[in-house]
Amino acid sequence: MLINIIFNNLKPEKQKTIVNASIKEFVKSGFDKASTNEIVKQAHISKGSLFNYFNSKKELYCYLISYSTQILEDMYEEIDLSETDLFNRIENIGLQKLYVQQKYPEIFDFLKSTIEEESPEVKATIEQHVARIYEDGRQKIYIGIDYSKFRDDIDINKAIEILNWTMYGFGEKGLQQINSFESLSNFGEQYLKEWNVYAQILKHSFYKKNEI
Repeated sequence: MLINIIFNNLKPEKQKTIVNASIKEFVKSGFDKASTNEIVKQAHISKGSLFNYFNSKKELYCYLISYSTQILEDMYEEIDLSETDLFNRIENIGLQKLYVQQKYPEIFDFLKSTIEEESPEVKATIEQHVARIYEDGRQKIYIGIDYSKFRDDIDINKAIEILNWTMYGFGEKGLQQINSFESLSNFGEQYLKEWNVYAQILKHSFYKKNEI
């Protein structure tokens, strides 16, 4: 991660407030149109303080890229590569992603916005860091999966797309529910129980009968 000593010496809660305010503005406006005035307003700091932590808007943006991709890398490191069933692998990733989104609400929106960013000032940095972490993640998610479980007449790539769409929608639903639970472990139990209902329906559609 890009090191900024002054910023990193701030209390974690203050860092988080500045990061979330910055991400929110970049997601809403894109790099070129993002307003540092709006960032400092939302973060409740002075403009002088912001530029004491980061020399420029570009440096702040690059820090956010490093910050976000590190969180994504940490999430990928938690993937259990000994699990060869695709449904179980994606179930685990979906749960981890929800935990990340609860702690860092704007992270995935920010990373998505960087992929769509056209500003030449930051495009090279995005291509170097964000594209790489997504490609590494895609490879890791599907490495070692036992595709022999799928029926012979199933287009596996299309099945994976359907599974990802389902998991995305289910994840959005889970994100709306997560804060109503007293603990993450209680939420995780309920989440996995409900996901299993959806997974069984899809397994009956995609898997050989003896693999369900």
